[in-house]
Amino acid sequence: MTSLERRDFFSLLGMGFVAGTFPNNLRGAEGTLSRTFVSERGDGRSSQTVGQLQSQLKHLRPKLAFDSSMTADDFTTWRDSVRKKLLELMCFPENIPVQPEPKQLWAKQRHGYVLQKWEAYPEPYSVVPFLALVPDGVSSNSPSPAVMCFPGSTHSKESLAGEPELDTGKPAKWKHWESNRQALHYARKGIVSIAIDNPATGELASPLQPRGRMSECMLWMGRNYLGLSVFQKACILKWLSQWSLIDSKRIATSGHSLGSNPADVLGVLYPELVSAVIHNDFVCNWQERAISQNFLPPGDHHTVPGLFQWFDHTDIEAALAPCPLLFTEGGRTNQIDKIRQAYKLVDAENQIEVHYYAKYATPDQRPLDGKELPVGITSDEYLEYANVDVGMHRFRPTRAVPWLAKVFGVE
Repeated sequence: MTSLERRDFFSLLGMGFVAGTFPNNLRGAEGTLSRTFVSERGDGRSSQTVGQLQSQLKHLRPKLAFDSSMTADDFTTWRDSVRKKLLELMCFPENIPVQPEPKQLWAKQRHGYVLQKWEAYPEPYSVVPFLALVPDGVSSNSPSPAVMCFPGSTHSKESLAGEPELDTGKPAKWKHWESNRQALHYARKGIVSIAIDNPATGELASPLQPRGRMSECMLWMGRNYLGLSVFQKACILKWLSQWSLIDSKRIATSGHSLGSNPADVLGVLYPELVSAVIHNDFVCNWQERAISQNFLPPGDHHTVPGLFQWFDHTDIEAALAPCPLLFTEGGRTNQIDKIRQAYKLVDAENQIEVHYYAKYATPDQRPLDGKELPVGITSDEYLEYANVDVGMHRFRPTRAVPWLAKVFGVE
């Protein structure tokens, strides 16, 4: 496998794909082979620990799951509760002394925009480089809307900007590379674009430990990968809202694949700063998926301890209402409908827009919609129920850029 093929493969992990599948055959109560955990006892208990946990997960009802029967007033209270608990689960570091403001390192003129490199210092011992693409004509006297761009699993901030990779000096022209240059696409539309690496990726990577092992050790430290990603990006978001070049009332978050979850979380935690969210991935309820795939874990860099006790990612997305929200790659229609219902509760149905993969674009192309999600299925089978066309997973500039321009009133 070439380095680019490996990068393509691992980029799927950020989308929610897990390498390999679980064993299809599990021993059932009668000694027959089953694709599900089957209790060998009359009382329904399981001597297999994972079988016990699978049953408990199946019957777990998150305390703050969205309930479509709630009233608009109830929704406001619920959303505030989700925001409070979500902030707690992110495990941000506490009692941080005042850190330096972000610092510009250099600026280079490109065709139609200036490329700037900056450094942020979110917490002690930490430096997070990022790129800013500032369209020509933007100034303190003529501020611009802005969009924070977060890449897929192994893609870099340089790839978002269409710049050469730092390790090779050449553009990384892997599959869909032209589409995935989301920061460049937004900048060409006249929107200031901020490109940021995912933790332990790109310039934030280390040859000493891969992301997975780092994520495991973070859990021992009482932190988690998503929380670190959101914290770093939140520090840049707060600075961005004060930058004189930016119209602070028009800041969006745009995440592709692994970057889609922090885009959502920032929108929920900072509604006063985030005015629009682009979720460039399929809509996935992780609890539902884990049950269907026999307790299949999401991966270390997706793990947020205690999350399932309170809500799932689709509940987080429901809590974004009424913030303008774009989904570009569909997902499980029942979960999308749940999120739509949240927007309907606050009279914001027109603020959410959903596009499916072309393969699943119309209802008649989605024959599994409305069907119960089976238990004991493979990843490939689950993705059919989720209306995912794996090979076409990419950033959608033809969807995202015009949508954001319309929301922000950009000519």
